[in-house]
Amino acid sequence: MKKWWHDKVVYQIYPKSFYDSNGDGIGDIPGIISKLDYLKELGADILWLSPVYKSPLADQGYDIADYYAIDPRFGTMKDMDRLIAEAKKRDMYILMDLVVNHCSDEHEWFQKAVQDPEGKYGNFFYIEDKKDDRTPCNWRSYFGGSVWEELPGHSDKQYLHLFHKKQPDLNWENPEVREEVFKNIRWWMEKGLGGFRIDAIINIKKKLPFQDYPADRSDGMCSVERMLEDADGIGKFLGEMAEKCFHPYDAFTVGEVFNEKEDEICDFIGENGYFSSMFDFEETCYGKSEDGWYASKYVLTPEDYKKCIFHTQQKIGETGLISNIIENHDEPRGVCHYILPEDRCLDSKKLLAGVYFFLRGIPFIYQGQEIGMENMDFTSMEQIDDISTIDEYKVALNAGCTEKEALQAASAFSRDNARTPVQWNTEKNAGFTTGIPWLEVNPDYKEINVESQLTDSGSLLSFYKKMTALRKTQEYKDTFVYGSFKPYKEDQENLIAYTRIAEKNILVMGNLQNQSRNVELPGEVKNVLLNNQEEVQIQNGTISLNPYQFVILEY
Repeated sequence: MKKWWHDKVVYQIYPKSFYDSNGDGIGDIPGIISKLDYLKELGADILWLSPVYKSPLADQGYDIADYYAIDPRFGTMKDMDRLIAEAKKRDMYILMDLVVNHCSDEHEWFQKAVQDPEGKYGNFFYIEDKKDDRTPCNWRSYFGGSVWEELPGHSDKQYLHLFHKKQPDLNWENPEVREEVFKNIRWWMEKGLGGFRIDAIINIKKKLPFQDYPADRSDGMCSVERMLEDADGIGKFLGEMAEKCFHPYDAFTVGEVFNEKEDEICDFIGENGYFSSMFDFEETCYGKSEDGWYASKYVLTPEDYKKCIFHTQQKIGETGLISNIIENHDEPRGVCHYILPEDRCLDSKKLLAGVYFFLRGIPFIYQGQEIGMENMDFTSMEQIDDISTIDEYKVALNAGCTEKEALQAASAFSRDNARTPVQWNTEKNAGFTTGIPWLEVNPDYKEINVESQLTDSGSLLSFYKKMTALRKTQEYKDTFVYGSFKPYKEDQENLIAYTRIAEKNILVMGNLQNQSRNVELPGEVKNVLLNNQEEVQIQNGTISLNPYQFVILEY
């Protein structure tokens, strides 16, 4: 069944770094409103906002102190209402971030749990008695250290936090917790949201009772992911949420889902799935070592990347529409992670954009991606704000890396790479703020910025506009949205090619190397729909691709 969101393009906004309207160094909701026309011209239909709820920002807003309030740093609820209304005028939709595996330790629920651990709100969390100074299990937090922390004011009790210690996990086994979450979702939907991006949702189901797993590092702890492999029954929670909150509003929802089992994909994103879509994280996880970032692959080769995206496409098939990304607020910049340094140029950036954008599924663009923003060259850990990066730096040092090696690993994978302010122009602070930016601006903003690309027909920004327009062209839309996916010439190294077939036969192809090559075509070419270079050379059923050339052909 066709849905309203199938043919849409989604743009992710990290509000703190998008655009600052009042000069305090922090991006805000009025700043987003001022850029709606820019986003509309880019071709964005749905805007996903990372959290703007009231928060102490221990994890940059993913620690929510009040689900019904906007943090003053970002504006007011009136600003939020105006954003929803202004987006609607432009036929655009707003997604909020739904963060309900945990809340902030400053949330009223946790404060009441601290006051009375045995009372109603104590059961909103996982609070356990201390026994012989041991923790209930040896799970390691995503941000390092034990998942257990002493309950404030109660030396005999401890609470569970899979993430930061200021992010206590909510007890989804408690139906009262679920009803509070559902009530909040419906409240926001009534305000006019298009839906939600659902954060870290796979973590809401724990393997109970708590138990140890074999240690996977010298700290004697194991990754939380090991527990998640054994945790069954999440479908009860997700099905209830979909039935009570999402389906009645025809909401677009996209889940941050890791560790899904292949036989569960239909349950997650099938016709009546828990979510409308979920992200493809295959390529963002590929090459990452369980030992830590220092032991992981900094850059994926074209063959690595091809292997990942093709595997996901074939695994999902026509079960549903996956959400395709090359970067987000939790990942380094895609052009630095998927393009080898010696291959990085304007044409290869366009090639990477084209390859992911026309896969079967929903394309997501992360802020700054459309102009090819790159990783920050961090020269000191003092430039780093992200708690995850700080932990991984310590992991590298503990593993015997030098400070230089540890910084190199942290710098390559740091979430702050994607969180540096958007580079709007060549003015001070890249036009992001008239004040002091909360996070340092990438010094390359003089070369990479929106203003310089707006009027350049050959720019990456212009190429993104061409892609969004092509995907929405009436003649080809159904093929790009619903057409089948099949790899083409998969065995040819550094060639990423595939077909999309429905009403039209379309070939998407990119030559990710610095040498030209000839490729046999599957049929006679009717139209060249997109090309990142000036000419397309086709003769006798063969195309001659220049270095880093990307084409979309109808045949």
